[in-house]
Amino acid sequence: MRANPIHHDPRGSLAARLAEARPSPTRQVPPASVPPAGWGPDAVRPAAAVPAVSAVVAPTPSAFAPPLDYAAVRLIKKEVGERLTDLLRARPGLSEASREQQGRHLIAEQVAIWSDAEAIKRGVATSGAEDAAIAQAVFDLQFRAGRLQAHLDNVLVENIFINSYSEVWLDFTDGRRVQVPQVADSDEELRELLHDLARRTTGQSERSLSTADPFLALRLSEGSRLQAVTEVTPGTYVTIRRHSMRDADLPALVSRGMLDTTLEEFLRACVRAEKNIMVVGGQAAGKTTLLRALLREIDPDERFATLETEYELFAHENGYHRQVVPMEARESNGEVVGGVAAGEITLMDLMYRALRMTLTRIVVGEVRGPEIVAMLQAMTNGAGGNLCTLHAIRPSVVFDRIAELYLLAQANMSEALAYRQAANGLDFIVFVGQIDETRIGGHRHRFISHVLEVTGIGEGGRPETNTIFGPRPEWGEHRAVPLMLPRCVNDLRRAGFDMSLLDAPTGAWGTALPLLVPEVSV
Repeated sequence: MRANPIHHDPRGSLAARLAEARPSPTRQVPPASVPPAGWGPDAVRPAAAVPAVSAVVAPTPSAFAPPLDYAAVRLIKKEVGERLTDLLRARPGLSEASREQQGRHLIAEQVAIWSDAEAIKRGVATSGAEDAAIAQAVFDLQFRAGRLQAHLDNVLVENIFINSYSEVWLDFTDGRRVQVPQVADSDEELRELLHDLARRTTGQSERSLSTADPFLALRLSEGSRLQAVTEVTPGTYVTIRRHSMRDADLPALVSRGMLDTTLEEFLRACVRAEKNIMVVGGQAAGKTTLLRALLREIDPDERFATLETEYELFAHENGYHRQVVPMEARESNGEVVGGVAAGEITLMDLMYRALRMTLTRIVVGEVRGPEIVAMLQAMTNGAGGNLCTLHAIRPSVVFDRIAELYLLAQANMSEALAYRQAANGLDFIVFVGQIDETRIGGHRHRFISHVLEVTGIGEGGRPETNTIFGPRPEWGEHRAVPLMLPRCVNDLRRAGFDMSLLDAPTGAWGTALPLLVPEVSV
């Protein structure tokens, strides 16, 4: 038995709970890295690899942890949470770092109580590694994302899917999808975890999944995007999108095969020549990553705004730009006052405010609704250089998608108006394609396939385009290679672009036209 470190002897409270609690089925700590061949949900990690609560780090790729009693973890977390609440009432101005420091101290005390109770029950003392694993699990549940934290700490995890509480799947950057142990023992526990994440992320305790509001969208502390839904599904379903390339730039995308150096120089000149660019592609094609890279070509002292539903561009955090005005939309708190959702701030609201802030550019992380009207107005009224992304499955449907959003925005909008504003406002459309060969043992390939120059109104009132870069299917080449000179050739030349680069029919890919190369993640 170890000595009781708690002078005021709160042992009775937690010890009584532990004695009354029925032992629940043990769960394995989910793997924090790519599982080895043959790994399955029943695999366990050796105890020695689990970090102590004082050093919150991701376990090593080969590390595995022993089964943990998560019923005990939840009880300890409840006890620690109650004590922290009392502490914060007495010291309301305590910083987050100080809260965590106090939390570590309280966790260590309560784990010591748990260890003593377990030793009595088992007839043998618990190991230091087991105590450390319990302490880490409590810390993650109290201050981080619980059993999800190991996956969020793993740079090789691209997406996390939770299909009710009982199924958890990971998408890795090499294209594999692997099922891992569950991160909650019930749907109620999963919803409680989401409620805690919402409270810590937004400071709004009322943001939780319920019958009245069955949807939850969050940006987690390390930048991942979480979307959850319940009530309209059999259980609680969660999708978490990771951002493995927060500090992406064009050379990094070249190294991953998304574009070649010829297109790199072309896009760099487009941004510096203040051309309005729309990045288009399907889901998870890499649009946001490319937009981050394009932002790095804006002068660090240029003042521009980023408008997003959840921060994903991170221009205000990249240590490069010094004049970014980051603006984030906000969901309603669930109340409706006078037919209007209380507390809601939409991208359209942000757009109109941004237009009055004397900015050189406006960047919209993703145009998905009525803000398309204000976006194209900004492109036609401003000095240029605005950027945004849009979902579209093929380059040929981009203008129809714009028209669709226009018609959804206001009843008096028309397809003709949408076409006219798109033709007048847009300079270039950059399409990001994707080929997924993981089902046949290959890799997932993301690459720019088209760069279209918008040249004005064409037949039928639709915008007319020139394909400056495009694929060469007759050569088996899906990636964008030079096809023709743009009309704005002099503007790009003044921005430093060497037009002779467009003379090579295969761009910088080379005459051998190599097969698509595997990329790490975009």
